[in-house]
Amino acid sequence: MKNTDYPIDFVIYWIDGNDPEWLAEKAKYSPTEAISDDRDLRYRDWENLQYIFRGIEKFAPWVNNIHLVTWGHLPKWLNINAPKLKIVLNDDFIPSEYSPTFSSHPKELNMHRIPGLSEHFVYFNDDMFILKKTKPDDFFKDGKPCDCAILTAHSHNEAEPYMFMQYRATGMVNKYFNMRDVIKNNRRNWFNLKYGKMNFRSWVLSGLPRFPGFWQQHLPYSLLKSTLEELWEKEYDNLHQTCLNRFRSMSDFNIWVFRNWQLAAGNFYPRSIKTGKSFVLNNDASFSQIAEYIFNQTGKMICINDADLSWDEFQKYKADLINVFDEILPDKSEYEL
Repeated sequence: MKNTDYPIDFVIYWIDGNDPEWLAEKAKYSPTEAISDDRDLRYRDWENLQYIFRGIEKFAPWVNNIHLVTWGHLPKWLNINAPKLKIVLNDDFIPSEYSPTFSSHPKELNMHRIPGLSEHFVYFNDDMFILKKTKPDDFFKDGKPCDCAILTAHSHNEAEPYMFMQYRATGMVNKYFNMRDVIKNNRRNWFNLKYGKMNFRSWVLSGLPRFPGFWQQHLPYSLLKSTLEELWEKEYDNLHQTCLNRFRSMSDFNIWVFRNWQLAAGNFYPRSIKTGKSFVLNNDASFSQIAEYIFNQTGKMICINDADLSWDEFQKYKADLINVFDEILPDKSEYEL
């Protein structure tokens, strides 16, 4: 299947954590578990969404439609009449029994219900950006999602209880797939020159009796709508329970379960690990690395993970990031007024 044979949509989730109406709605509910994640960093707005759209217009003009998923608020600068833009409210696709939700996980698990979404789509968090020219086969090739199949070993850290979600996503795959058979039957995709030295990691771990974990590059996710539909058919109870959690919970399933499933099923095409990079912005040193990566357009994509920054640090790095993005994407896109 050639990439010209099918459309590729983008899905972007965005939330304005400063919206007083949204804050009032959120205040009506309280996390039901001590391990629920209600930290401000889950909701604060870095005010750089426009650079996601500028990057898409300049470096991925081939995209079919962009579905911007929102609680109901929209950036003041957004041109809602842009031809490829589709505004999607949570209630447009999330079943009413899961609403309202203040977690990204029910949204991720129900993306296949977005009206008009194409079978081939790419999911962006609002901290993921395109930095230079891309082609459709950076995301899908021969109809298959492009990705990196690399094993890893998860190690629990009490300071990061939400890493347990990786265990859950891996466990579901182990329920249905035998790792040794998967790798044996698809060896070229699991040991590929595009993965570089990361092949050694997979080689060391491939002797284990089951999948120990999947390395998460944390970049825009290439997904098939049919993958989500298949998992809902097989694992309704588990996905349903996650969607009932209004706030993030340690017991949740998230987007990784779909990505991992595609890898284990062999339904992917190998992609270079140099396609992009994920960073955690938590100090001056990390900001310098991020700024250099953006300014030099080192990879095609970047993810900038929020960290537990103080309010003053957040304000400083927010302004600094905007200045860096403006160096490579200074012109407004058709998605801006």
